[in-house]
Amino acid sequence: MNNVERFKKLMSFEPVDRLPIVEWAFYWDKTLERWYEEGLSRNIADVAEIRKHFGFDRYLQCWIGPYGPDCPHAESHGAPIIKNKGEFNGILEHLYKPNFDESEIEKWAVEHEAGESVVWITLEGFFWHPRTLFGIENHFYAFMDQPELMHDMNKRLVDFSLKVIEKFCSICQPDFMTLAEDMSYNHGPMLSKRMYDVFLLPYYQQLIPELKKRDIHVFIDSDGGIEPLLPWLKEAGIEGILPLERMAGVDVNEIRKEHPDFLMIGGFDKTVMHLGEEAIRNEFERILSAMKSGGYIPSVDHQTPPAVSLEDYKLYISILREYCVKAVS
Repeated sequence: MNNVERFKKLMSFEPVDRLPIVEWAFYWDKTLERWYEEGLSRNIADVAEIRKHFGFDRYLQCWIGPYGPDCPHAESHGAPIIKNKGEFNGILEHLYKPNFDESEIEKWAVEHEAGESVVWITLEGFFWHPRTLFGIENHFYAFMDQPELMHDMNKRLVDFSLKVIEKFCSICQPDFMTLAEDMSYNHGPMLSKRMYDVFLLPYYQQLIPELKKRDIHVFIDSDGGIEPLLPWLKEAGIEGILPLERMAGVDVNEIRKEHPDFLMIGGFDKTVMHLGEEAIRNEFERILSAMKSGGYIPSVDHQTPPAVSLEDYKLYISILREYCVKAVS
């Protein structure tokens, strides 16, 4: 069974020969620096090459943002790029123009057609994008103070996203996509259901049917306590979620009980990866029930932290391989 066949069957809750062996997240620079000091070749720096080095299944991600190369940036993380409609209009020339390396995606298409590479795309979602422009604090005020501008941003974003999908799919058909949102924190969603219904749901309802027409599985990427969000997401036609952070109390077994048809990626508690073989095995035993249920790819519940040594990570991968077979035996 090749990588594409295995992914498609698993996401349809069909039998597979083993679960995908995947690292979905980018690598934290501090973690990589530790691994380089511990012997990983500094010539291995690209995410895809790092994953190949460790023997993961080939999954290729293309993150396509709505910002041109000359778009202004926030002065610091969470700071605003714009504060009002006038400033937004002032940067429009730098926004919402689909741009990705088509020649690279043509290479991906060849691998995908052969079943070697699962292809996924990431687009900014309708919570994430206004937050990036307004900045974290001003974004919360904007729901009440600047609703027309919020809608303007998201109308433009959904048009941009539809153009991206049409252009990308003319070259290569992705197997799934993630909408970057991060709209929960440890204690639950950062917006109410009413705000979700007004500011996010209408745009999901425009975008998601077009994805499903192309048989692209739709995931939300949101950290934090996401359980209250799941009925909202399912209402919009969203099929799955990652990364399922254990430190926020997320339990993949409970999600599977409550939402037997929902797709999941992640869920392995990253905070035990440096604690030795017994701790790693205990964590896989904890999530094994969900692994056996289908529709779930086990992986770390966020980026691997710098506390994890190169040898720790190799041990984690070897045990992951074992449990990806055990889950279907």
